[in-house]
Amino acid sequence: MPVPYFHLEKINLRCRVKKYRLNPEKSQKRSLEKRFDEIFTRKTGFASLDLALKRLWRNKSELLLVLKRPDIPLHNNLSERDIREYVKKRKISGSTRSASGRRCRDTFTSLKKTCRKLDISFWDFLKDRLESRNKYPPLAEIVKFRMTCSSA
Repeated sequence: MPVPYFHLEKINLRCRVKKYRLNPEKSQKRSLEKRFDEIFTRKTGFASLDLALKRLWRNKSELLLVLKRPDIPLHNNLSERDIREYVKKRKISGSTRSASGRRCRDTFTSLKKTCRKLDISFWDFLKDRLESRNKYPPLAEIVKFRMTCSSA
């Protein structure tokens, strides 16, 4: 099997999984699992590709978890993006000197990330809290409200 053809099969499978996620049907689930096995258990004649395929096939349950749980994302880019800023700061500054310093850093980082996700200026929110203006409701209420609106 030529390698470019294999790549097209893999892309096609991913597209089918994406469609399944939007409209899960039990008959499609079995078909996707079977297709996954067909693609990732075949021999290509390229040792490194065959090893990679075998490794991917061994992780089938994780890679196809979306078939059991269509509500989960197909990737973890958002989670990785969430911790990237924290990791960069830790790399640059080393570490905090105390547990209190660590809690402060983690709290501010979390607030900043939450504000960014809610499209609220972190500095405006912080100033609002420090000056007791109460222009913004608590972030937890905003999150809860938006989740309620998006699921309705």
